[in-house]
Amino acid sequence: MRSIGRLARETGVKVPTIRYYERVGLLPEAERSAGNQRLYDAAAVRRLAFIRHARELGFPLDAVRDLLRLADEPERSCAAVDAIARRQLVEIRRRLARLEALEGELARMLAQCEGERIADCRVIEVLGDLALRSDQPAAEDEAANTPG
Repeated sequence: MRSIGRLARETGVKVPTIRYYERVGLLPEAERSAGNQRLYDAAAVRRLAFIRHARELGFPLDAVRDLLRLADEPERSCAAVDAIARRQLVEIRRRLARLEALEGELARMLAQCEGERIADCRVIEVLGDLALRSDQPAAEDEAANTPG
């Protein structure tokens, strides 16, 4: 058995995140010592490593929950797992396309900038124009959609 601190070190997952995963049901509630300290076994290490890897791949928490549920049924067909993974792949490809478009736009802005005075700066001009457009997502909207 290991403490939450040791579990965090072993898995690279921060203590508050471990507590959060317990609270939302991704990790089972930990056993408690006589002193009320959380104690985790090897199964918790494996489960948390699974969650961490899935999150690194960008899976949202609901998908991680579904994957964990499916992993607990080893005799079942993996079609549902494949469908979840395919949805995530589509999402990653969508994000990559958006990032490539952003890269091109930024490269064009920089190529058009003469780098002399702010008053003539193409980057500032384009950013100001984009801020006025209603069809461009705000940075905070993009950040809210980023898994993490």
